[in-house]
Formats: sequence, structure tokens, C-alpha cells
Amino acid sequence: MVDEALSAGAVARRLGVAVTTLRTWHQRYGLGPSEHIPGHHRRYTPTDMARLEIMRRLTAEGVSPAEAARWARQAPDPTPTGTVTPVRMHPSGRDGGGTIPVGRAGPAARGLARAAMRLDAAAISETIAHALATVGVVATWEGLLRPVLAGIGERHAATTGLIEVEHLVSRCVSEALSAASRAKVPTGPARILLSCADEEQHTLPLEALAAALAEAGVSYRMLGARVPVAALVEAVNRTGPAAVVLWSHTRATADPAQLSALLAAPRRPLLALAAGPGWRADTLPAGVVRPVDLAEAVSLAVAVRDSLDQSRRD
Repeated sequence: MVDEALSAGAVARRLGVAVTTLRTWHQRYGLGPSEHIPGHHRRYTPTDMARLEIMRRLTAEGVSPAEAARWARQAPDPTPTGTVTPVRMHPSGRDGGGTIPVGRAGPAARGLARAAMRLDAAAISETIAHALATVGVVATWEGLLRPVLAGIGERHAATTGLIEVEHLVSRCVSEALSAASRAKVPTGPARILLSCADEEQHTLPLEALAAALAEAGVSYRMLGARVPVAALVEAVNRTGPAAVVLWSHTRATADPAQLSALLAAPRRPLLALAAGPGWRADTLPAGVVRPVDLAEAVSLAVAVRDSLDQSRRD
């Protein structure tokens, strides 16, 4: 990779494209030269070259110019030594490289995303464990895990790739959250029942809630994935929880009839929470609360636990 800034002609020769193609990529997609010296033409820096090489490779392999440019703009900046970090980026995921978009998340999320793309399980686990130990479950979920998981999902939806990355990261996240839950086992009866909706298999947010509840000293029972409504009602009748959290990740699993059945149970909980993006607020039965995020779900669970404890003391 070059270290010096180059003219458009030199870049065109290195890439094997026409200068007019470079102008088009500049005008339409913003992939132009960024170094400006007064009185001279703008020149292409090493970062510009890295992005253009990605653009050239992806378009040559049939990716649309707009999509290729979107991935090219995510190329990293040069390292302090002046070299450019190698980028293996392919929207189809065929080369196993690339980047995971994490939005405005901080350096820890970007580092976790890079470890995920390397399939570096040790680094992934170490990053998550460090965050859990230093900032807690809620901050780790919102600022680190959720952005990376969402970025993986976004790339998979666009490319059908990264399945291996998603599986590895999910396993590492699940193991870390489970360890966090075991590290702070609450005392007292389990007042909160956690369950996925019928046919819902996406459990990581519910596992994050379990770890956050343990951290807050709230006992819970976890039923896990794909809980039929009859089984959920049976569990409610047998345990009499103060609150039930029913998680749905997609509209396909968010049947409001499940919540209606929960509210009609003989041992109806004091609080029913419809958690997750699958639920639509305008379809929820009266009396069901839809928390906006993990922090609110934890706060509601703590509040109902404290209210029940107070009523028993009175």
C-alpha cells in the first residue's frame, strides 16, 4: 500500500481504472481525494486509496456501485506508522472479512466488532467480561453488545453473510451473561418470570435482563425460548410471579393473544411486560406495559419487587 499522496492519474494506473471513473466515484459517492495543498490539485491519501481499492474490487465482482461505496466509506484510517490497516470487505461475506457497522458506539464496540470479524472468541469474551465488570450489565448491553449484535444483523440482512460470526458472538455473549448472573445470585423468592413468546428463539436480550436483575438483587425464573402460551400460563399458576416479562423479537411471534391469556390466568401477575421490538403498542391488551429499553425493564421489575415486599411487611 502506498504511503504518499497520489494524483488522480497515478491512482487510476494503480487501480487499473480510467480517470473519468475516479471522477464519477468522487462526484456520485464521495470517494474523492482528501489532501488539499493551496495552489495544487487535490491528492489521494492512503486512506482514500484503501477505500478506492475496495470500491474497485467490489464493483468488479458485481456489487452495485452505491452498495460498494457504502462499504468502502467504512474503511479504517491509516495507522500511526503511515500504513493502512488491511481491509477485507465484501458485502456477500464470501471472503469472511469486512467490518460490522456499530453506529455511534464507542471504541469498545468497534474493537468487539473487529474481534468478531476475526472470529477471535478469546478477545470477544475478554472484552465483554471487562465491560460487565467495569460498567455493569445495562451499560454493557446498551453501549457494547446491542450495537454490535445489531450491526451483525444489519449486514446479514443485506448480504446473507456473517452467519458464523453471529453464532460465535451469540455464544460468547450468552456465556458472559450467564457468568454474570451466577456471580450475583439474589436471595429470596423468584418474583419475576422471564419467557420468550411462542416460537420466539431470540433469547439474548432476555438473558441480558436476567443478568441485570441478578445484578440488582432481584430473583427470577427463566423459561427461555419458544414457550407455548399454555406452558406459560401453567408456569404462572404454579409459581405466582409478581411480574412476567414476555419477549418477542419479531412481529411474527408477537401475538397479543398470549398476553391476554397471561392476564386471564388464575394467578395473574401484578405486572405484565411486553418486551422487545416485535410488540406493537397499539395492539397490547389493557394493563400490559411495554418497556422502552433494558434499563426500564429492570426498574419496573425492581419496583414491583419492592412494592410486594413493602405490602408484606405492612
